[in-house]
Amino acid sequence: MWYNILGFPNQMVWEIYLNKGIFREGVFLYIENIRLINFRNYNSLNIKLNRNMNIFIGKNAQGKTNLLESIYLCATGGSFRTNKDRELINFNKREAYVGVNIVLNGVERFIEIKLDKNGQKRVKINRVELDNLRELNSGLNVVIFSPEDLKIVKGGPSERRNFLDTSISQIRPVYKYNLNRYNKILYQRNNLLKSNKSNNDIINLLEIFDIQMSKIGADIILSRREFINKLSDESKTVHENLTLGGQILDLNYVSNVDLYDKNKYEIENDFLKKLKSNSKKDLIVGNTEIGPHRDDMEIKINNMDTRAFASQGQQRTIVLSIKLAQVEILNMEKGVYPVLLLDDVFSELDVERRKYLSKSFNKMQTIITSTDLLGLEELERVNKSVLYIDRGKIMYKE
Repeated sequence: MWYNILGFPNQMVWEIYLNKGIFREGVFLYIENIRLINFRNYNSLNIKLNRNMNIFIGKNAQGKTNLLESIYLCATGGSFRTNKDRELINFNKREAYVGVNIVLNGVERFIEIKLDKNGQKRVKINRVELDNLRELNSGLNVVIFSPEDLKIVKGGPSERRNFLDTSISQIRPVYKYNLNRYNKILYQRNNLLKSNKSNNDIINLLEIFDIQMSKIGADIILSRREFINKLSDESKTVHENLTLGGQILDLNYVSNVDLYDKNKYEIENDFLKKLKSNSKKDLIVGNTEIGPHRDDMEIKINNMDTRAFASQGQQRTIVLSIKLAQVEILNMEKGVYPVLLLDDVFSELDVERRKYLSKSFNKMQTIITSTDLLGLEELERVNKSVLYIDRGKIMYKE
């Protein structure tokens, strides 16, 4: 069964919502309501959010991050914690439901996602079910900053590729479609490389996959190059401000396909040539060694590789710079600021970083989780709601 946020019949809710004409100057996108049923440790939750700021307080493992995860799910179609939808469903239940009501430029939009343990995921936007998750363009854009995001700096290339892919997909949904197509072809090509066919037969068949991979791969490479260039410019400015000009942050795209100052046609040709020239090596290892699935984003401070020397404090500052840059890019590309999700990180920042981050809160709705109110002194004068969570339930609200 599909539900609506307030528990009314869907048609009635939308007639009420569309006639409201809610608009609040300075806030163009915000989440109005969240309803969860059998999602993670929430049996049932129906909550109205503050349009400016919401702070969820609770001990560890009470459901604070789960709540942010449900919002992220409605924005992107996936979790930032797992690739297995089954894990999002309450352990003792077969289905889960997430409903989020957002206001975008004064117009209300209703996003619903229904999950079942058979692996099916159904999505509705304004009561219209999508034929494919690739069609998801909910209008809900989010930027999340969690302790796990330190992997962007200290983790391997796959962590940074995942960050790039989720970030670009919010800006251009077609990017996610191209990425899925590319990964499918890559999977088929790798299976062919591992097959028992003769080498000559494999080489002939590889040409078909190589042509497809080079075309789609060139689109992915161009999108990543454009995004990283913008991200580098924006994050450099933020980082200089955060470090009072003491550190210069640089982000560079690292690819085994020659992309410097080249157009799509040139990148496609270079990619195709490298796939062909590397085919014998690919046969030996049984994998495709060339392509955007091997890309990375190099992060440097004052021309030094951050993976080798950055302290945890420096890592937090770098990620904060990158996330705030992502916020500005989303605003530039989509014409609206995203909802900012801060998962147990605000109180971990030093006073100066907290003050700098607080300046962004008047631009967008912000949702913060924390184990207590310590370290949140900068938010005393902010219009906000403080909610206390215990074992998947909202205990009380201030």
